[in-house]
Amino acid sequence: MKSPIKISEREIKVQGKLLRIARIHGDKYRFLDNPEPVIEGLRKCGNRIDIFTFIQKLPETEPKYRYPMEWDNFAALPITTYDNWWTKQIDNKTRNMARRAEKKGVVIREVPFDDALVKGIQEVYSESRVRQGTQNSHYGKDFETVYREEATHLDCSVFIGAYFEDSLIGFIKLVYDETQTQAGLMNIVSMVRHRDKGPTNALIAQAVRSCTDRGIRYLVYSNFAYGKKVRSSLTDFKENNGFQKIDVPRYYVPLTLTGRAALGLGVHHGFVRLVPEPILERLRSLRKSWYNYKFHSEMKLGGDLS
Repeated sequence: MKSPIKISEREIKVQGKLLRIARIHGDKYRFLDNPEPVIEGLRKCGNRIDIFTFIQKLPETEPKYRYPMEWDNFAALPITTYDNWWTKQIDNKTRNMARRAEKKGVVIREVPFDDALVKGIQEVYSESRVRQGTQNSHYGKDFETVYREEATHLDCSVFIGAYFEDSLIGFIKLVYDETQTQAGLMNIVSMVRHRDKGPTNALIAQAVRSCTDRGIRYLVYSNFAYGKKVRSSLTDFKENNGFQKIDVPRYYVPLTLTGRAALGLGVHHGFVRLVPEPILERLRSLRKSWYNYKFHSEMKLGGDLS
């Protein structure tokens, strides 16, 4: 992946070959209060960039700018106090799941970013080749790669670890915005073999506590809906933990004729978005079956590779 370019004191990532789309480094975690200097800088930077996209932060849900816009969304948890979340925003089943970790000996705490944490994250990532029905892109990464990828945004990050018998079994990387209004779960991963201990629910509980300690008003768990895919087991998990769908404006600023044409044709999201959802759901099911078959066969032949 190419290094970000610097425009108006902001790091900008550019992706794509036929259609080159730029966004700020940390899009959905870091935000622009004044996009115009960045847009003008991109026009004059000397690199071909077809579209620049950015999203508004919470609680700004009404469009502020006159650029071309589409509705995006966050899975957001409005926070007042920890007690309010615990007693009014989640149900008994979710509370019991969060309590289960402590009962089974799991310790949840904020942790510094250091070599010991990175080593633990590396082990969490490499537990299983498949996660949520897709190939685990983090599986088998070496220490240096994991360190480099987790070392982003350290000036505005909080790491939370779930430990069982002094070993890391799950973690959260929480990244908050420039005004400490909202914090996003950039990473939230737990080991599959410790699922019975409920570490993920307990990690979210600590994330809520960490936000209240810092006066952060919204905890964001990525998107609530992804494209045409509205419901999933992950969506249910978010909802059970108090997250709700909040629509926010996302802007697409064309910088070239190619960018204007892509926006006009609706292909700036990629051609996959043009495929009907029933077909995509069937393809996802086939992919999940294939990965389960492939890696189960490998484990039979060569031992447990996860």
